[in-house]
Amino acid sequence: MSLTLLATTHRVAPGLLTWRAWERLRTAARVLAPAGHPLLPALADAEIAVAETPAPDPAALVAAARETDVVWVAAPEGDEALLREIGSLVVADPLDVEVLHGSYDLPGARLLDLVAVMDTLRRECPWDREQTHASLVPYLLEESYEVLDTVESGDLGALREELGDVLMQVAFHSVVAAERTDGTEFTIDDVAAGIVDKLVRRHPHVFAGVAVSGADEVNANWDQIKAAEREAKHGADASALDGVPMAQPALSLAAQLQRRAGRMEAPAGLAPGPGEDGVGELGARLFALVAEARAAGLDPETELRAVSRVFRDRVRAWERRQPHA
Repeated sequence: MSLTLLATTHRVAPGLLTWRAWERLRTAARVLAPAGHPLLPALADAEIAVAETPAPDPAALVAAARETDVVWVAAPEGDEALLREIGSLVVADPLDVEVLHGSYDLPGARLLDLVAVMDTLRRECPWDREQTHASLVPYLLEESYEVLDTVESGDLGALREELGDVLMQVAFHSVVAAERTDGTEFTIDDVAAGIVDKLVRRHPHVFAGVAVSGADEVNANWDQIKAAEREAKHGADASALDGVPMAQPALSLAAQLQRRAGRMEAPAGLAPGPGEDGVGELGARLFALVAEARAAGLDPETELRAVSRVFRDRVRAWERRQPHA
């Protein structure tokens, strides 16, 4: 006589169980499950008789298992409290109790939970219902900068949470987009499919058997593939500068524009000087400093942020030294 607690994950399609789980279900004298369990239709298709119960009774399960082999199909969340109660009941009078995992989460399975939570919030939370792509943009920027802060500060323990906040923004935009009916709608699956296709397309040395000698050739192939993508998208008007986000911080914007122009071997004389097309002397000098940083192999945005952090720390230290009124 035995009691088997069959644990499954709701993130795998019902019925996709291990052979051992199906064997145990077919050979057990009694199979019990919570009412409404998502696995019930699959068990019915397999002609396995299941007794549904609104709530598990640990004592009744133990008593039944002392008479015959019983399988309890655990709730999707795992029934941990039930397992603890059963454990306390069989300490003095032992019973063969086994937790059998019938299915397991695959890597990335918890993303399904995120999609489900965002769908629920969009339906049931008044604030979430009101949001648009435009209203969400500030939060995406804020969360992205918080990721940058954790990396720069070396607080890698906090990085998981900050990346989760960014991922939530992606899911939020996707659930908003899925509601449209004007032909521009898309789902988070479309988002994932798009980036998967792009990564495969841009890595022929990994997915298409193209031989490369090293990272430099990988970068060269990447640039050629992106150029072909731009031409396919923009036609004869395609430019190497297409896709550069002009809303990014000015230093990183200047660096990216210069980097793209450099790949085309654009002449240095294209850089504007003071007085040209309304360019101020300070702006021209800053643009030239960006070029100087790039020539030295430095990222101007990173360099200025590093100086700013030192300045912040010094100001805070100075504040602490000041007498309090």
